[in-house]
Amino acid sequence: MLKDFFYKKKKYATIPSERAKKEIPEGIANKCPKCGAIQFSTELEKNLKVCASCGYHFILNGMERIQMTLDDGRLFEFDSDMISADPLEFPGYPEKVGKMIEKTGSKDAVITGEGTIGGYPVVICVMSFDFFSGTLGSVVGEKITRAIEVAMQKKYPLIIFSTSGGARMQESILALMQMAKTSAALSKFHEQGGLYISVLTEPTLGGVSASFAMLGDYVLAEPGAIIGFAGRRVIEQTIRQKLPDNFQTAEFNLQHGQLDKVVHRKELRTVLTQILDMHTVKEVSSDGR
Repeated sequence: MLKDFFYKKKKYATIPSERAKKEIPEGIANKCPKCGAIQFSTELEKNLKVCASCGYHFILNGMERIQMTLDDGRLFEFDSDMISADPLEFPGYPEKVGKMIEKTGSKDAVITGEGTIGGYPVVICVMSFDFFSGTLGSVVGEKITRAIEVAMQKKYPLIIFSTSGGARMQESILALMQMAKTSAALSKFHEQGGLYISVLTEPTLGGVSASFAMLGDYVLAEPGAIIGFAGRRVIEQTIRQKLPDNFQTAEFNLQHGQLDKVVHRKELRTVLTQILDMHTVKEVSSDGR
């Protein structure tokens, strides 16, 4: 009929089929956890994984951090084959470690080694939050302690990038012991006049924040990084008070004297190079210059 010809059919939004969804390449864009802005992955990489809209610093894994920090991204790695054991026979722990290794391509939550920054040799430890939330276990503590000992032997500056959810519960007291072990090694390093630069990233909590992360000669942090011991909810429930909105952020810690400087990721290599340059003994030529 003629009226059917002019009748306007309702339009409905269509949902792409599963086949169509699979044809869209994964990893093309990323959503900012803070402001929700959608950004192309290539542009985000160029911006050192910092949100162009709000400045949020995306969490980096260890290798990403090394690529951005060391000259040419080159690292001579220490103890690369060290893997967590299961001395307490915690149910399911070995299987979880295996899955983490397969997922991340790392053996544990820290990468240690030596390289150069601005031409200055350094020993560096870089923690990864993507491996067991960067938890401090026996392997993490041992690798960091060994790295400190290498820095002492070679008289190189030490730089540790921290990110962690705390001590690894599957290792119980053995994990907590790493707080004392790393702190004792740093004490010897300080006695020998070694330079230690600690860089705190999003997030640095629990046993890591209560040990080596806060013992640097310089303690730096990336903007917005959450730094503290217990979580916000636990503290509020304990003291029965509402905490400030910016509580435990890098800026809050700087304001209260816990940090030396909050440094944007784009400026971090420059700041590290300046610190290393200040602490390098310059050779004096024969003419006194």
